[in-house]
Amino acid sequence: MKRRTLIGAVVATIALTVSATASLAADWPKRPINLVVPYKAGGGTDAYARAISAAAEGVLDVPVVVVNKPGSGGLNGANSVVGARPDGYTMMMTSGGSFLLSTMTRDTKIDALESFQFVAQVGQLRTSLMVPKDSPFQSVQDVIDAAKANPGSLRWAHSGRGGFHHVGGLGFLANNDIEAQDVPFKGGGPTRAALIGSQADFGFLGVQQLAGFEEQLRALAVNSQDRDTIMKDVPAFGELGIPFAAVSSPVIVFAPKDTPAEVVAAMEAALAEISAKPEFAELLASRGTGPVYQNGADAKAGLTAMKADAAPLVEGLSK
Repeated sequence: MKRRTLIGAVVATIALTVSATASLAADWPKRPINLVVPYKAGGGTDAYARAISAAAEGVLDVPVVVVNKPGSGGLNGANSVVGARPDGYTMMMTSGGSFLLSTMTRDTKIDALESFQFVAQVGQLRTSLMVPKDSPFQSVQDVIDAAKANPGSLRWAHSGRGGFHHVGGLGFLANNDIEAQDVPFKGGGPTRAALIGSQADFGFLGVQQLAGFEEQLRALAVNSQDRDTIMKDVPAFGELGIPFAAVSSPVIVFAPKDTPAEVVAAMEAALAEISAKPEFAELLASRGTGPVYQNGADAKAGLTAMKADAAPLVEGLSK
């Protein structure tokens, strides 16, 4: 009898848990959703988050509140979300490439592929080689020639060591057999400001950072095989025949690991609808970028493949 009573209690507990989870999913959302961005305001990821927040009206019944929590290459914000209550009211939007690289290069227990649930990808960030508008460098080859003429004399800016802008820049240097001194800044906005102020000779930052600053910056090339779909006037390393490392960054929304599957599915569907809204594309176009949607499973597959491609570069960082 005792054994039957124990089994009955266990079954009842499981049933209660399942019922509570289903009830949570059915009732979600009932209050604002906090979308943590682990970077300062003004960068590419932040632009996507704010576009989601604005375009969510009419799709979600509650506001999406952007919460900036910068620091440690995006890990401060990630740590605040990985331990958050998995009820669907705290999620994270981050630069997937930078997040992946941070977990590969820093001392952390967080695994970019396993510590969270992938909800959806809503965009794609590409790094690019930029110079101040008054720079003597008119082409990528000018930068390469100057770096080879005086090894280590040039300074280049990026948004943090271990991030995808940094690794993309390192790939450019390594593939072209040149040396330069890196100068890290905290986020895309500060990196752009530093480059405008000529605190560095060149920089690797999101190509979308050029939008609205064409009179102060000049983008020499996008770090990719083909041109960006939005910033179409900027050539790509591939078309120029310049060797490069194919490092980019999908903009991904993550949820705490134990968030109910029904809630994750509901948010995934909401993000698909938001990403398809003309308003969302218009908001991003003003920032030099655009929507790129993938469901959670495809986003995870893409980041998994990127991890394999990035491993050799990451190994070089530790040497």
